[in-house]
Order: sequence, then structure tokens, then C-alpha cells
Amino acid sequence: MTDVDGNREERKGTVSLFNGPAPVVECFDSSEAESSAVGRWLAARAKEGMAPHEMGVFVRSDAELVRARAAVDKAGLAVKVLDENVEVASGRVSMGTMHLAKGLEFRAVAVMACDDEIVPLQERIESVTDDADLEDVYNTERHLLYVACTRARDHLLVTSGGSASEFLDDLRQ
Repeated sequence: MTDVDGNREERKGTVSLFNGPAPVVECFDSSEAESSAVGRWLAARAKEGMAPHEMGVFVRSDAELVRARAAVDKAGLAVKVLDENVEVASGRVSMGTMHLAKGLEFRAVAVMACDDEIVPLQERIESVTDDADLEDVYNTERHLLYVACTRARDHLLVTSGGSASEFLDDLRQ
């Protein structure tokens, strides 16, 4: 990534003591395979003794919520779909868009549907007419993913169910 002064910054392998666990990044051939794997991951956290309300599942936009719902259903856990009130519910996995993740914290977080054209969102990229604006879009989309990922205290899983987002390269170590 290049900053505003033109300095090149490499994030790969960067570790911060304040950003939570290192992510597990997994890419699957389909959204169905992704949902099944995330469901198994959530079920494993529950089997370890983690309460459902200590888990969160986030996606880029409302269009991907069906994938998150499928994962929570496969885990056999109850779900609370977050809305603008951003209230978690005891005994339920919190599920919502990355925008709603800000300010929350969970012991385990799955960030799903990090596919090419979803993260960053293709519609936002296509709406840009100026190169400077394009860089802003990429920066805000990258920041949105960062916010969702930093909601995890103990466990972080980041997945794609197709062609993976270029942003996942930043997370791989």
C-alpha cells in the first residue's frame, strides 16, 4: 500500500499487540462450502464452551447475510441479526454487516464472503471517476474489513467462497 506521501508500506507479517488474534484465512470453491466450514468452526467454538453471544459473524453487505445465516444454521446455533440498534442477545450469535461491527467485541469472529468484487464492493469501484477517489474507496473498503476483523478477542476466521479478495493477501502470514 502507498501512503499519501508516496511511501510504500508492506503489511504482510505485521503483528500488533492490540489488534487481537492472528487470522485464519480460508478460501473455498463455493459459498456453500464456505458456509459449511464456518458452521463447523462456530460449532467447534461452542463445543469448547464458548457461549453463542460471544461469537459474531460479519459480511460486507446485506446481500451476503444469507451466507452468514447458513453458517450459523449449520452450527445449530441461534442467531441475532444486528440492526442499527446494534444490540447483541444472550444465547445468540450476532450476525450483521461489517458496518455494524464497530464498537463491538466478541471472543470469536468469522468474517465471511471476502470474495473478489464483494470486498472491495464492485459497485463502489465502478462509481468512481477520479483516481484519487478510487484510492479513497480502496482505503475505506480496507478499513471496513479491518474494523470487522478487530472485533475478535480470541479467534478470528476470515473466509471467501469463490475468487478471494485481493485484501486477503494482507492478512495471510
